[in-house]
Amino acid sequence: MAATDPAQTAPPPVNRQDLLDVDRQIENLLQCKLLAENEVLALCEKAREILIEESNVQPVRAPVTICGDIHGQFHDLMELFKIAGKPPDVNYLFLGDYVDRGYFSVETVTLLIAFKVRYRDRITILRGNHESRTITQVYGFFDECSRKYGTPNVWKYLTDLFDFLPLTALVENQIFCLHGGLSPKLPTLDAVRSLDRFQEVPHEGEMCDLLWSDPDEEVVGWGRSPRGAGYTFGKDISMEFNRTNGLKLVARAHQMVEEGYKPAHDSNVVTVFSAPNYCYRCGNLAGLLELDEHMNNCYLQFESAPRRGEANITKRTPDYFL
Repeated sequence: MAATDPAQTAPPPVNRQDLLDVDRQIENLLQCKLLAENEVLALCEKAREILIEESNVQPVRAPVTICGDIHGQFHDLMELFKIAGKPPDVNYLFLGDYVDRGYFSVETVTLLIAFKVRYRDRITILRGNHESRTITQVYGFFDECSRKYGTPNVWKYLTDLFDFLPLTALVENQIFCLHGGLSPKLPTLDAVRSLDRFQEVPHEGEMCDLLWSDPDEEVVGWGRSPRGAGYTFGKDISMEFNRTNGLKLVARAHQMVEEGYKPAHDSNVVTVFSAPNYCYRCGNLAGLLELDEHMNNCYLQFESAPRRGEANITKRTPDYFL
């Protein structure tokens, strides 16, 4: 199934009752309250209608705030909104990894989906390597959905929706944004646009590379990734990719960085990571990349929110990182 050109079909209109329902759902989710199972299903169906029209390289206008991994750290997401503002007052681009590891993956990803349904032009949500059926069965999201709802149905609704998330975004034709990194088989943005993304993340290949690869200061060309998926790539690769595609920067997430953001490859690449005190024990700052209407950039940093409601929850996810 080929990616759909968003200009070809207009989205169905959202009626007033639907808007009222989503507003109510957002209000509840902002208080970290679960939606009913049937509400999650209906929300996913509405989101699918929107996401299927978006491109593999989704155009994004400035001003916009770019966010990295969240990983179910709901209260830290609230801290992010406190610092940078909530939709629709602020335009957002999220780079994936909304679920796994944190205690509130369901509430986190459902809230972002609700914002997407309510303010479709104000928020872009990309796919990360954890928006995957395979990974979420290992790193906590499947177990969390089953525990909170008594069945894995909500996990299925959400992971089915993940197949429709865009893989990358392009801010004002200047900044290429994605979760992981580059692929040796995708030298151009047009090559990315031609991918069939409507599927589970493969274990290898171009789509896998976009969600799993990492920049490396020590590598020339392409290297073998220690993650077991994707590649490492050197400064020569990112500089050539940016030159070929007329880009100023590749903005990506996927790696925890102590200060919340970290330029690499002579500032041809930047990593943005938005989960402070990752896994509730790493002590890192979180970062955001703000772009104003003139594409001037500003990095924001913030610390983790006060821990609330987590003391009695047993951590069931593995302690090693992906």
